[in-house]
Amino acid sequence: MTGIERGAQHDCDVLLRLVDSQLAVLRARYRGEELALAERAARILRELIAATAHASAADRARVRAAVHYFLLREGRGRRADGSLASQRMINDVALWLGRPDLAVGTTPGTDSSLLPAV
Repeated sequence: MTGIERGAQHDCDVLLRLVDSQLAVLRARYRGEELALAERAARILRELIAATAHASAADRARVRAAVHYFLLREGRGRRADGSLASQRMINDVALWLGRPDLAVGTTPGTDSSLLPAV
């Protein structure tokens, strides 16, 4: 039996398509500050995906988890709760990977001195 080889690039492409699809849904649902935060989160997720394309499996798994969290939390229609939870998850992954420059913004319970303003 022959298996299909799927590498890190394939995984990156899938994650990018998922982020872009979710952002299209959010553009139809959100306006103003909520939309700006969702777009910034999507942009940062794309950068995290690219930054970890050739990283360890553990680092890629963290980014994959952040993408899936973004899809689940933002897709539930709980605007404030979902957005803040996604933001915290993205920030945690960015900080874990040593990339505070990719944090979405300040959230309760994080060291705001490490994070750029939104």
